[in-house]
Amino acid sequence: MSGSTRLENANPLIFQRSGERLLTANEEDENIADPIDDREIFDLIRSINDPEHPLSLEELNVVEQVRVKVNDEESTVSVEFTPTIPHCSMATLIGLSIKVKLLRSLPDRFKIDVHITPGTHASEDAVNKQLADKERVAAALENSQLLEVVNQCLSTRTL
Repeated sequence: MSGSTRLENANPLIFQRSGERLLTANEEDENIADPIDDREIFDLIRSINDPEHPLSLEELNVVEQVRVKVNDEESTVSVEFTPTIPHCSMATLIGLSIKVKLLRSLPDRFKIDVHITPGTHASEDAVNKQLADKERVAAALENSQLLEVVNQCLSTRTL
């Protein structure tokens, strides 16, 4: 999807997608309070498209359910993501796509923290700082070209 002609990770490892979550009767009943949990957040982000490959973040093992933490009572969501290579130039874009998906999907009460899995990226601190800065995120989303790429990552892929 990116405009570059050379892929940084031309042959990534591809992982098996996890199965769909089966909803219980209580989860489908709108009259019963259903706290948001780790799996629900994972289900929101697992199908985000990678900016360089026609694969999802789950298929590339960039996002995993074990790296999603939710505290519904405190209204916090934390997502760690793992770029496929330590020098991935798309890490900020991937993190921004995850953050935008959650901002668009969750109630405003949630504080969303998206960051790189510690020790997995050469520019981890810089990327995490950008993703944690509300003004930087807002400014990035005002850039129409960047917003178009983020929306492509979030679009439903046709199989």
